[in-house]
This record gives sequence, C-alpha cells and structure tokens, in this order.
Amino acid sequence: MSGAVLVAIAAAIGNLLQGWDNATIAGAVLYIKKEFHLESNPSMEGLIVAMSLIGATLITTWSGGVADWLGRRPMLILSSVLYFVGSLVMLWSPNVYVLLLGRLLDGFGVGLVVTLVPIYISETAPPEIRGLLNTLPQFTGSGGMFLSYCMVFGMSLMPSPSWRLMLGVLFVPSLVFFFLTIFFLPESPRWLVSKGRMLEAKRVLQRLRGREDVTGEMALLVEGLGIGGETTIEEYIIGPADDVADDNDIAVDKDQIKLYGAEEGLSWVARPVKGGSTVSVLSRHGSTMSRRQGSLIDPLVTLFGSVHEKMPETGSMRSALFPHFGSMFSVGGNQPRNEEWDEENLVGEGEDYPTDRGEDSDDELHSPLISRQTTSMEKDMHAGHGPLSTFRHGSQVQGAHGEGGGAGSMGIGGGWQVAWKWTEREDESGQKEGGFKRIYLHQEGFPGSRRGSIVSLPGGGEGTGEAEFVQASALVSQPALYSKDLLREHTIGPAMVHPSATAKGSLWHDLQDPGVKRALFVGVGLQILQQFSGINGVLYYTPQILEQAGVGILLSNLGISSSSSSLLISALTTFVMLPAIAVAMRLMDLSGRRTLLLTTIPILIASLIVLVISNLVHMNSVVHAVLSTVSVVLYFCFFVMGFGPTPNILCSEIFPTRVRGICIAICALTFWICDIIVTYSLPVLLKSIGLAGVFGMYAVVCCISWGFVYLKVPETKGMPLEVITEFFSIGARQAEADKTN
Repeated sequence: MSGAVLVAIAAAIGNLLQGWDNATIAGAVLYIKKEFHLESNPSMEGLIVAMSLIGATLITTWSGGVADWLGRRPMLILSSVLYFVGSLVMLWSPNVYVLLLGRLLDGFGVGLVVTLVPIYISETAPPEIRGLLNTLPQFTGSGGMFLSYCMVFGMSLMPSPSWRLMLGVLFVPSLVFFFLTIFFLPESPRWLVSKGRMLEAKRVLQRLRGREDVTGEMALLVEGLGIGGETTIEEYIIGPADDVADDNDIAVDKDQIKLYGAEEGLSWVARPVKGGSTVSVLSRHGSTMSRRQGSLIDPLVTLFGSVHEKMPETGSMRSALFPHFGSMFSVGGNQPRNEEWDEENLVGEGEDYPTDRGEDSDDELHSPLISRQTTSMEKDMHAGHGPLSTFRHGSQVQGAHGEGGGAGSMGIGGGWQVAWKWTEREDESGQKEGGFKRIYLHQEGFPGSRRGSIVSLPGGGEGTGEAEFVQASALVSQPALYSKDLLREHTIGPAMVHPSATAKGSLWHDLQDPGVKRALFVGVGLQILQQFSGINGVLYYTPQILEQAGVGILLSNLGISSSSSSLLISALTTFVMLPAIAVAMRLMDLSGRRTLLLTTIPILIASLIVLVISNLVHMNSVVHAVLSTVSVVLYFCFFVMGFGPTPNILCSEIFPTRVRGICIAICALTFWICDIIVTYSLPVLLKSIGLAGVFGMYAVVCCISWGFVYLKVPETKGMPLEVITEFFSIGARQAEADKTN
C-alpha cells in the first residue's frame, strides 16, 4: 500500500498550501494596512482577507462538474498553477487592487484543493486505510499554518518586515506541488474506468496497490458506474465448485446456484440460506425499532451498523480478507486459468458475436469488463461450446496474479468480494430467459462456522464435513454493464455495454436518485453543522484568552512586540493541533468516523459550556485564565480529531462515481457559504449577545450536531466506496418503504 500512501501525501501538499495561505495573510495584513493606510478603511482590509474565500466559493460552483468531465489530476495541476501565479502577483502587487487580484487567484487554488483532494485520496486509497489517508489533508493544512506562522513571526522580528515577501514566498511550495501533480500523481483509476480507459486504470491500480493482480478491484470500479439499481440482501453458504460435476447437476438442484469470478475457470457453488442474512435481519429489526421510536433513527444507520457488528477483527487493523474467505476466492489447483486468454481467443469462439473493438485499435478505449456469457440456453443450441461462463480478462482489463496477491483475485478490500451469477427461468411459451446479477459478498461470523454436515455442496459431500465453505451476506444487483436493450438484439447471453457508455446519463436524473439525495442530506448537513459549531469563534478568541493567561506579558518581557506575540501565540495554538490530528489518523479506521464524532462532540460541548461560565461568573483572574486556556486547548484538540476532518472524509465516500465530483462540489459550496456567514456574523453577534452568548449558541449547535450524527450518519470505515453507495441506495429505499407503511 506504499504507493497509495505516497500518492495521498503528495496530494495533501495542496492543503499545506491552503493552511500556509490562511496563516500568512493573518500576519501580513498587519503590515498591509500600514502601507496602504487602511486604518480608516476597514472594509478594504476585510476584503483583502476575504478575497480568498470569495475566489474559493466562485470556483467551487463549477469545479466538481469539470472534474467529472476532465478528470481529477488536471484540476489538481490547475490548482498548483493558480497558487503559483497568485503568489507571484502578490509578490509584485504595486497597489491594493493588484493585491486583490492575487488573493482572488490564490482563492481559486484553495477552492480546487478543498474540493478535489478528498475525492482524489478516497478514489485511490485502499478501504482499510482510507480514513487515515483522508485525514492527511487536515494534518498538512495545520502543519502549513504552523510553518507559515513561524516564518511570519521570524520576519516580524526584522527591522522592516516585507508583507510582499510573506505572501510571495508561497510560490516555492506551490512549485513543488506543481511538479508533484505533473510527474508523480496518476489519474484516479475510478475516473479512468468511467471514461473506458481500462488499461490505464489497471496500471494505476497496480502501482497504487503494489501488486499485479487487481482483478477484483477492477471489476468493482466498473460495477460502481451504475446508479439506482434495485438491490436485494441475501445470504449464501458458499463452497468451491467441483470440476467433475456437470453444470446440469446444479440446474437440477433449484436450491443451488453457481457463482463466477472475473477470470476464466473461477467458479463456486452457493446455496441460499432461508430467512435472509444476518445483515438483512438486523436491518429489518432496526427498521422496526426506528418505526416504534417515531422513525428517528435512520434505517441507513442500522444497516451500516449491522455490517460492522458481523465483521470479525484480526489484530489492531482488520486484514484485507479473512483467511479462508480469501483462499476460497482464488484460483485453486483444480481450476485452470489462462493468463494469456484475451479477446482474440474469444472472437475465435464466436465470430458472429460483435466485439466492442470497432475500427479503432486503441487498447485503452475498448475494453468492457465482460464481453460474453455462454449460458445453458446457448448449450441447448451449441452443445459443448465452452464453459458456463466466459469472462474477458486479457491484456486489456486485468493482469495476472502477482505473488502473494493479498486481496485475492476477487478481493475488493475490507473483507468484501465481487462475483456474478446467472439465473434463468422459462416464460409462458416455454422459452428460457436469463438474468445476470452482480454480487458483493461479505463473510458473516468466523470461517468454518458451518460445515458440510449442515448443507450439501458439490465437492464436499453431505455429512463429510470436509468441504471448506463460508457463510456470507450478499448485495445482489444488476451489473453496471448489463444492457437489456442489447440482450433483445443478441439472444444468446447478456450483452455488455462499454463502461464509458454506462457512465453517461442525465445529471439531474442521477441527482434525483433516493440514495444520492440521502447522501447529499448527510454531507450538506455535516458541513453546515461543522461551520456553526464554533471553530471560528474560538480561533478569534484564542489570542485574547492566552493574553489573559499571561503569555503576552511573558513575551513582552522577552522583548517581543505585541504583533509578533500574537503571531507566536497563533503558531503555538496550531502546533497543539498536530498531535491530536495524528491520533485521529490512527483512530479513523479503527474506531470509525461515526464513533469519533460521537465521542469528540461532547468534549466540544463541555469546553464551550466552561467558556460560557467563565465569562458569566466573576472569578479570580488566574482561575479564569486557567479555565479558559484549558477549555480552548481541549476544544482545538478534539475538534481536529473529529469534527474537523470527518465531514470531508464522509463526503468523499458516500457518493457514486458518476456524480461524486458534482456532489462534493455542492458540499464544498455549502462549506464556503457557511464559512463566510460565520466569519462576518461573528463581530455582529459579539456586539449584540456578547462572548458568552456566542459560545452558548455554539454549544447548542454542537448538541444538535451530536443528535444529527447519532440519528443520520452511518459508519463507513473499511468499506469499498461502491459498497457504501449501494448501502445508501438500499437504506434510502427502505426509509421510503417505512414511510409508506
């Protein structure tokens, strides 16, 4: 996973530039207003500071849609160019208007980074460490603020500090970021798949995962292109298929089905379990409980929670696959595979079957995941032609197995597997018609919890107890590339459309999908509540609190001026955040996003209440300073552990690939608008209701936030992005059904 880690670190440099800019302007504005005589023009001073916010808000309105169109990497390159050009303009700025232009360009870069870095990291990171890597932007942003404050503090000690140099020095790290985006960062593999560039996506995945075998994850990325399919939750007992057994033996036993992998020769036998899976039972139970409680708890929360309840733990970090589950879903010794099996061989089998190659020979453009299925219907027409299932997995889509193959050929991360099944029935005229289903499998309980004596599977023998098999929950849905229209044209098996064609659709229609709307409700709600939870107010009040604690007097005795003291205090405040963010990086994939929010928000509430009391009750100045300082430090530490990074992490995880850019842009736009409202309303609120009133209002918002997280925000740790969006779709439809009933 070192490839994904290094790529995430490189992308997070963009957030370092954001933090650097925020801190630099806070120090530079002290000298800007002196040179341009803005003491009597506070509106212009405020505009210089706010121009970056304005630029970020403006560019966010279209950045998501363009990122879905052009890709994530080009937009990150553009952000680095904007940072670089903006810093050079600020370095030159002969007057205040040129300075405003430089700040606007800088804001454009900030807006692109805030929107795109979480998307990029989520789409490239493995599920097991996605939370850790997506906390990196918070860490690098705070680290950038600390470095910038230290730099500005050092420059403030000079006889004649230059604010142009303070702002313009940003061109150095922005140039580093530019070279990283150009020469090191690959394009997101999920975006590449959505454009049909399968070979390029495969190579990027191999680089990110550090192995040749990315079969399962490539299949997952293709399946993630769909939106709004009908999904059911089932449960199977799964065992290895016996090559000796004929497929007709399975057809005779209606209680058995055959599952197929994405490579030739991969197949297993599964028997549906009566009564549904543990996940579905817990989900229905949770839905019933929520109805009894007045539908307060979202069924979505219960559905996600039921998955994590059934997820075994192995050590401090969950392994990518459970041992037996992973070994079963790999190519066994009795299951032949042909690593050189490609589309040319397929054409030889059925010359009349149209391929997707067309006139263009571009390997990257034409490569659907599955080109053809040979079903029992075909067997009736052409006896003895090939296996039951024929998947194309040659040079274009997937690679051969690497040594070790940690995730197995069908592993998609987080203990999940992907497979397909073919079901068929006879219509009224006696003709057979089939249905092709995609399955996300997740093991329930521990391997070997049930043996062959409980259920008979081919290869194990009834009552022998020798067959290795597992019990697994399954999300069953129609594959993203399955086209019923093409099936009508080619009656032998399901026809597959190209991934780039699947990714196309009506944007408005996609945004109206119940799962997408539910995800937008969660994402936008978290962004609003985060901004109104008090972070801006506490940041504003921190220098005053530390001044009361005697830090200012101590620094003045050391010969440090008041302006330099405020910068040093801000640097110390930012430095305190870094260890807390490091803890959050560790806990984000262990405890989970929801758990971190539910445990850290109460600390924020308690800190704000103490600040309210300390400002209402007359007490000794030393006691007041100690209480205020401790409350502020605790607030900062626990905010950056939970409410700071988590909303952006969740927003980058809960939307489908096709609309991820535009949906995160909506959430980011909400963030910037609320940021502007809070920033400009704070002075008015301080005058009208006082400091105690402001902190009291923030405490109330934090209480509302805790309730919102408890009732509406699910736990997404360790789950592939495509599985998360599938669960949102299921949960949204279940909630609609509950309302109807």
